Amino acid sequence: MRVAGVLTTIGDTPLVQLERYLPDAPVQLWAKLESANPGGSAKDRPAARMIDAAIASGQLVAGDTVVESTSGNMGIGLARACCYRDLRFVCIVDSRTNELSVATMRALGAQVHVVSEPDRETGDLLTARLHLVRRLLDEHPHWFRPDQYSNPANPESHRVGTMREIDEALEGTLDYLFVAAGTTGTLGGCLAYITENRRHTRVVAVDAFGSVLFGGRARERKLPGMGAGVQPRLAEDLKPDLLVRVSDLDCVVGCRRLARREAIVAGASSGGVMLAIEQTATTLPAGSVCAAILADNGAGYLGTVYDDDWVARELDCPPGQLDELVTIGRTKPPAVEGRSAAGSPSVHTRSGSGVPTACSDGSSRAPASVVDPRRGP
Repeated sequence: MRVAGVLTTIGDTPLVQLERYLPDAPVQLWAKLESANPGGSAKDRPAARMIDAAIASGQLVAGDTVVESTSGNMGIGLARACCYRDLRFVCIVDSRTNELSVATMRALGAQVHVVSEPDRETGDLLTARLHLVRRLLDEHPHWFRPDQYSNPANPESHRVGTMREIDEALEGTLDYLFVAAGTTGTLGGCLAYITENRRHTRVVAVDAFGSVLFGGRARERKLPGMGAGVQPRLAEDLKPDLLVRVSDLDCVVGCRRLARREAIVAGASSGGVMLAIEQTATTLPAGSVCAAILADNGAGYLGTVYDDDWVARELDCPPGQLDELVTIGRTKPPAVEGRSAAGSPSVHTRSGSGVPTACSDGSSRAPASVVDPRRGP
C-alpha cells in the first residue's frame, strides 16, 4: 500500500473480534485497536485534525509555535503533526507521563516541560499543567494552543473517523459501545455520530475514580490516560447511557487479562474498559454486539501497569494477590473509599434511571448494579 505522507496513515484501524476474553458471555465482542495509528493511540486523530484545521483557517503557518497540555498520547500526536507541518511544538506534561512518551515527543522535535508539583489549591497535576500553559501564552501571545479540552475538531475526528469506521464495519448492528472518558473527545464524537445517524447503539462511558467527570470528586490517580482533574468544556451536556467507574487496580487487572487471553498489550485505559465490559456483559441481552475502543498500546505502561514491583508499591497489591485477581478474577471489597475491587467497578446509569447514581465522591451508595438501558430498571 502506498500513501502520501505519514499523517495519511491515521485512522482505518482494525476492528478485531475478541473470542477468548469472555468465551462464556452471551455477547459478541469487538475491539477497535487504535494502537495501529502511527503514534500508537487514538489521539493521533484529533491531533492531526486540530492542527490541519488551524492551518486551513489561517491561525497557523509554517514556523509558528504550538503549545499544549497532555498526559502523553496527545503530545505524541501533536509532536508528529507539528513536525510534519513545519511547526514548533512546546508540550506540557506531568510526572505521571511515562518516559517513552516524553522521549518520543523529543525525538519528533518537541520541547517538553514536565510538571512535578500539583496545584497548591486543588492538589491536581492537570490544573498545574494548565497554569503553566496560560503563563507561557501570556509570555508568548503569538503562540497557538489547540486546546484539546474544548476544540470541536477533537470530537469531530472521532465522529467522522472512529465511530464511522466501527459502524460501517459492523453494518449498523452495534448494540453497545464501551469508551474511556478523559477530554471526552472520543466519547462526544461517538455520541454525535450515533445521534446523527439514528443508531440504536447505547454508549457506556468508563471513567476513573478520582476523576471529576460526571459528578466525580478529584483525588489522586496513579495512571494517566483516563479521567480528568478539571471538567473539560467538551464534557458539557454529554449524556452516555451508562457510566462505569474503575480504579487504577481495575485497569491493571483488565490490561493483564487482555494480554493473557487475547495477546493484546494495551494501555491503562483499555484495561479499565475491558473490566467494565466484564462487569456488564452478563447483564446485557443475549446476542448483543459490543465494541470497545482500545485507545493505545501498552509500551508506555511496561514500567507501571505491567510491572509487578510498581503495582505492589503504588497500588498495594503484591504479586501473588495480583496474579490471583488476573487469573481467577476473585473480587474483594474495596480496601479504601473510592477504590473498587478489581473486577467490581462502580456501575451506575444517568440520574433519573431508577438505579444507583454517582455520589459526590464517585462511589455508589448502593451495591453496583447494571440494567439494560433499553428496557429500564
